[in-house]
Amino acid sequence: MSEPSSAAASALDLIEYPSLFPLKVFGKPDDELEAIVLGLVKIRCPQAEHIEVSKRASKNGKYVALTLTFMVYSQQQIRDIYEDLYDCEHVVMSL
Repeated sequence: MSEPSSAAASALDLIEYPSLFPLKVFGKPDDELEAIVLGLVKIRCPQAEHIEVSKRASKNGKYVALTLTFMVYSQQQIRDIYEDLYDCEHVVMSL
């Protein structure tokens, strides 16, 4: 997995806060993936009252894509979430 780019950081500057934020996370099929990712997001964004989650398997079933949509209140929250996802062994990539 690659480090967040400076282009991504500058895109975060364009978001007006608070805002609904769509986060896409890819991982290997694992019964715990969704719970782990939700836990990481809730730690960094405890004021998010509702996190909408959709889940989709890749064509060959090798990966699972989770899309989480939730309210973010600062650029730092987003950066912290991406950092935690980068460090998570269950996550292959996040967008």
